[in-house]
Amino acid sequence: MPTRRRLKGRRIAVLAADGFEKVELIVPLRALKAAGAKVDVVSLRRGWIRGVNLHMPASRVRVDETIDEAVPADYDGLLLPGGFINPDLLRQSAPAREFVRAFVENDKPIATLCHGPWVLASAGLVDGRTLTSWPGIRDDLVNAGATWLDEELVRDGNLTTSRGPQDMTAFVPGMLDTFAKTSPESAQSAPRRESDRQREAPVGWAIAALRWSPKPSAAAVVGIGLAAAAQRALRGPAAPTSKTRTAHRARARGRRLFGGGGPKVSRRSVSRR
Repeated sequence: MPTRRRLKGRRIAVLAADGFEKVELIVPLRALKAAGAKVDVVSLRRGWIRGVNLHMPASRVRVDETIDEAVPADYDGLLLPGGFINPDLLRQSAPAREFVRAFVENDKPIATLCHGPWVLASAGLVDGRTLTSWPGIRDDLVNAGATWLDEELVRDGNLTTSRGPQDMTAFVPGMLDTFAKTSPESAQSAPRRESDRQREAPVGWAIAALRWSPKPSAAAVVGIGLAAAAQRALRGPAAPTSKTRTAHRARARGRRLFGGGGPKVSRRSVSRR
């Protein structure tokens, strides 16, 4: 079989939500399809999910299966793109955590980069593993039991990880290699060692990109406000808190005592100061 079609017959799930880093989904997805794989985007909801370039809105991708519809047994591998919003949403979803756990339990390959390993940590899957990620979440992974390396590509059994879009040229071939293998590897094939030290400063190119990015447009601000209002409308009235319940009881007692809405106060009896 030609190497360029070495994933023919394989089916790969891309688990992503709104706020995925565009380059971390689009570039690997195109590489997977070029290698012959069938790729499904799995997400928390139907329709189209919005990507970002750092923090700026980018283009959308269509969802093929929701997390409630997708069956892990139907897939040969899992891709978890990053972006700081996307994995933060996924790690809060119990079905998403269960979906990821199923791949580990069945020794299926997982490729992830940037903030993607957050989802693995929340699913309880990084204890004893060796990996890399965006440097900013290094402590989260170490505290969850992982060994963190500051390298462009780290392989540990069925897990392949990179630090972010700056490592894409190493990540894509590594991802294709892990998805092309027909037999599962030992979950701890990477040599155990101490985690690399914390960075002394944030990633320079990210700081520079954010510094020169344009300010949000008025349309974007209005759109966020409308989205928040729509969510509140869909949820309905908020449940009363203990403070509001106490206030309601006090008003009710006032009505019983004074036979109406409380004591009536004459405007004349109120002195001006």
